[in-house]
Formats: sequence, C-alpha cells, structure tokens
Amino acid sequence: MKQWYFIIDVEKCENCNNCLLSCKDEFVNNNWPSYSLSQPEHGHQWINILRKERGQYPLIDVAYLPVPCMHCDDAPCIKVAKNGAIYKRPDGIVIIDPFKSKGQANLISVCPYHAIWWNAEKEIPQKCTLCAHLLDDGWNKTRCMQSCPTGALRVLMAEDAEVKKIIEEEKLEIYLPERKTRPRVYYKNLYRFTTCFIAGSVATNKGGKEECVEGVRIILNDTHGVKIRECVTDVFGDFKLDGLKENSGKYTLQYVLKGHEAGSIDIELKTSTNLGVIYT
Repeated sequence: MKQWYFIIDVEKCENCNNCLLSCKDEFVNNNWPSYSLSQPEHGHQWINILRKERGQYPLIDVAYLPVPCMHCDDAPCIKVAKNGAIYKRPDGIVIIDPFKSKGQANLISVCPYHAIWWNAEKEIPQKCTLCAHLLDDGWNKTRCMQSCPTGALRVLMAEDAEVKKIIEEEKLEIYLPERKTRPRVYYKNLYRFTTCFIAGSVATNKGGKEECVEGVRIILNDTHGVKIRECVTDVFGDFKLDGLKENSGKYTLQYVLKGHEAGSIDIELKTSTNLGVIYT
C-alpha cells in the first residue's frame, strides 16, 4: 500500500526558517484533537535545522540539515511509550496521542534524533505530525513544504517499489543509519553534512606574476595507490574533492598539467581541509 515519505535536499536548504515559522503558525494556539494539542510559542522546534561548517577560509561551505520526526518504522519511542501513547498509522505516520501520553516525560530522551519536545504546561511530549490533519483533509503538502522557497522539502505518498526507484535515482540516504530505526525521512546530498572534503587552488608564480591555473587534473589516491577521487581545477584554479569520510587516514594527492611538472602531497585526513595554494 502507499505510505507517506519525506524527502529533504540538504543542498537546497539555506536556513531561512520558513519551515519552522509555518509549523508555528499551524500549531501554536491551535488544537488538532487526536493529532496534537497546541505547540508552545517558544522552545519547540518540530523541524530543527542543524548547521555544519566545513573547511577553512577561503574555501569553506556551510550546510543545513532540517531534522523533523523521522516517522521510523522501528521507532524506539513506540516501544517505550505506555498505554499505546505513540503509534504508527497504516500510512507510515507516527503520532503521539496528546491524551494518552500525558506525564510521559521520559519519551523525549528516547528519540535518537532529538525530535521529541516536552510541553511543560500540558505535561505531554510533542513532535512533528507530518501535518497529518491536513493530509487527511486532502492536502498533498505539509505546511513546511508549502512555505519552503527553494523546494528543499517534499512529501509524497508512494508504494515501496516507487520509493526504492527514487532512492536509487536521486541517491537518497537516511541520517544516522547506525541507529537502525528505519526512518521514513530521506536526504538528498546528505554528504554535505556528514562527510568532509579536500580543497585547494593551483597557481603559477613565474617572473613574480601569480596566475590561476585552469584544467589541472587533481587525483586522490589511497595508501595502496588506488584512485579515490578525481577532478579538474576551474577557471580560478580551485578544486574540491568531496564525500570523503572524516578521520579516514592517509592519502596522496597528485596534480598533473601538461607542460608543467607534476607533483604530489601526502595528506592525513581528519576533517575538511583547505590545502591553500599549490604552485606548479
């Protein structure tokens, strides 16, 4: 059967917080019986945007990771909740019953994504409902998706076969797969948040005149001489080898340009690194 999925493109998120504001607009001072009671005006972030800065000046980038409830198929919160206070609907959405969950403050520490918030006034745990009350009313968008100016957020109802095809075609990933919760939120370009890069610039300095060098082949090899990544410098002489695992050890970076002397640099990669200017 068809179920709901949430797809987030990390590369398109620019931290505008429209998603958070539209969530507030929908849930603050609004009760949606059987779905949720009103969200507090302050404190809760049912879609929490995390920030990751990589590299060193001037070759840096910043990525933003929106983190809602993951609506996991193997949700730890469902297992811990008493009296069926948290349940998964047939369409895949996980709901915290706003009445059965009263007093169960322990549930906020169960979520590995820190997506459950405590409403002290009402004494209940709360989280993203995927705007289930709107989807049940015929909407095909959540409020956060509706308000996103870059198209970073999208929800879809689809069968497993269709979702598997989308995952493969768009190279979607789940966040923190080691948690083994089988989330229904998938990320595109997640490498921008979870991996690191090696960057630098190539230039010449002949006769005291420094110039950028375009078209230099940059080859990254592991300790066994196996090529891991390859790219070519742009018009500014810049290059970036992305999607590398942090603390992954030693590499050799080669730079090759016809008519120039080839060279290499040994690197021990811990986090995103700007090698600065390499002269050839």
